Amino acid sequence: MSQFKGTTICAVRRNGETAIAGDGQITMGESVVFKSNARKVRRLYDGKVVIGFAGNVSDAFALSEKFEEKLTKCGGNLERAAVELAQLWRSDHGMRQLESLMIAADKSTLLMLSGTGEVIDPDGGVVAIGSGGNYALAAARALMENTDLSAHDIAEKALKIASSICVYTNDHIIVEDV
Repeated sequence: MSQFKGTTICAVRRNGETAIAGDGQITMGESVVFKSNARKVRRLYDGKVVIGFAGNVSDAFALSEKFEEKLTKCGGNLERAAVELAQLWRSDHGMRQLESLMIAADKSTLLMLSGTGEVIDPDGGVVAIGSGGNYALAAARALMENTDLSAHDIAEKALKIASSICVYTNDHIIVEDV
């Protein structure tokens, strides 16, 4: 059975503003673009939290549902909800099988979460995940250091650059600001 994969998510925090950008490509196997306009950046918790996910599509949806439950339980406290999700993700037998990464942000916090229990506050206000994540991360860091662009513009341009290099990333880019 072919596995659905591939995406790039990049988040940038600058001047009190955070933007998360994601491309729209879902790849089946190694060579088929299955969908080109998927939405992998979503708003949760009455629009106060933005997440972006990379990895297995169905796993990412399962994680986003669990994360929203944790946000509700924690009264919207992003850090606490992220830690609780990471603990559950790591300890629950069914969830341990989920293959995805997530970036989450609210007005004051930017985090990357993984299934191995990491909850990381990225250095320099930039984080990227997915197949084109390293390309987007390098581009975003360069743009942060050498321009006065907004968080939104940096995240979008970093994804555009990644899409020109990574075959699993396209230029159908969605950016959400928080």
